[in-house]
Amino acid sequence: MKSKSKTNHFTLALDLVEDGNNIEVENIKRSQLPPNVTSKMLYKDIVKIAWPSVVELTLTQLASMVDLMMVGGLGAWALTAVGLTVQPKFLLMIIFISLNVGATALVARHKGAGRPDKANLVLRQALMLNLIISVITSIIGYIYSEKMILFMGATEDNVLAGGTIYLQIQMIGFPFLALTSTITAALRGAGNSRTAMIYNLTANLVNVIFNYLLIEGNFGFPRMEVAGASLATIIGQFVAFVFASIYIMKGDQYLHLRLKDGFKLDLLSIKQIITIGAPAMIEQFLMRVGVIIYVKTIAGLGTIAYAVHQVCMNIQALTFMNGQGFAVSATSLTGQSLGKNRPDMAHAYNHRTRRLGMAVSLVLGVIFIFGGGKIVSLYNDDPAIVTQGARIMLFVSFTQPLQSSQFILSGALRGAGDTRATAIITFITVLLVRPLLAIYFINQWNMGLEGAWLAFIIDQALRSLLVLLRYNSGKWRSIKI
Repeated sequence: MKSKSKTNHFTLALDLVEDGNNIEVENIKRSQLPPNVTSKMLYKDIVKIAWPSVVELTLTQLASMVDLMMVGGLGAWALTAVGLTVQPKFLLMIIFISLNVGATALVARHKGAGRPDKANLVLRQALMLNLIISVITSIIGYIYSEKMILFMGATEDNVLAGGTIYLQIQMIGFPFLALTSTITAALRGAGNSRTAMIYNLTANLVNVIFNYLLIEGNFGFPRMEVAGASLATIIGQFVAFVFASIYIMKGDQYLHLRLKDGFKLDLLSIKQIITIGAPAMIEQFLMRVGVIIYVKTIAGLGTIAYAVHQVCMNIQALTFMNGQGFAVSATSLTGQSLGKNRPDMAHAYNHRTRRLGMAVSLVLGVIFIFGGGKIVSLYNDDPAIVTQGARIMLFVSFTQPLQSSQFILSGALRGAGDTRATAIITFITVLLVRPLLAIYFINQWNMGLEGAWLAFIIDQALRSLLVLLRYNSGKWRSIKI
């Protein structure tokens, strides 16, 4: 089937169904498809949106892995220094990440309802909000970088100095990262994940090149070590911002930014963005607080143990891309389906998206069981790091099916605007279960790093169960935004 127009070509099956008003719940439970719609069409829609996101997110994380591998050549202290900056940076990103959840859900709804004018209004409002927020948080982050690294558990002078300069440089590039992420979120809501893939992969390539030039000081460039790795990252982020800005300034795209439309605040749109984003912000905040407690507990085990943890979490983050990539499909297609008043189509999409994500997760699990130690050795060949890392990679393999299902169904709930439930689930699992169990296993059972990762698996299992129960309750179908 040919697309209807240049600006409405992201889904195949949804183009064949009419707006619905009284879709029977029983049909939704049985995943019955409307006439003229086949399961093959649904899979095509899912893959069309998911594959650019999976490729983009995977290669982005691979670039991060290469980054950390290059830093790892400086020693365990450098791995720890960079690792201690991760949670403070994510904590500062909470607000604009959360508002982006609202932007994605609203753009998806407006696209499903056939209102490109409303979708573009949401884009403009989200960009204005996040520009202001990112400038403020970048200033705060720069000023308090050293205190945040100290708080995270830095005990050695070189770790503190390296972590501080790395985080300060990251703060300089914060506004570019925030604005690019907002554009990406809006594009994904419209089902256009391919464009974001192109400019983000370009940025990753730039990042890796400058890593090579600046960390060790190759081809006459200064040897900047961890500072060079951070500078390379923000150079790549700036490149992504430039390409993303050029794309949305084109007037022939579904989402476009026209200066003549102005940038006046639209209170209704801002209210809608915040209404959806506020629970997501609470969720992200609770998650970061829980993870910070968890990380500080692990940091107390020493530099080697934390270096192993940082390496394995970096590898684990690569596997997030499977669930997160398919979650982009779930979010976009759920939002668009509900915009057409077709919760039956949303459920049909989500059911198939979980199947695809689960298949990939099982393959990843097998790879980590048999090749985990070899992957860890790419970061640092210290026998102590490799041996313990191989054991931790077994834990990583067991989390794969759990996190895949959790990410995808959470994406579907966010696409429906049901962000409050995921915030509550995060509070229970990440803020309470994971850190408390990690403290208990490490301090009472003397399980060391393995105890921390056992707590992580329990957290993932419980979170997956709670998200599944919330999705199966069906309350997401009737949420109005």
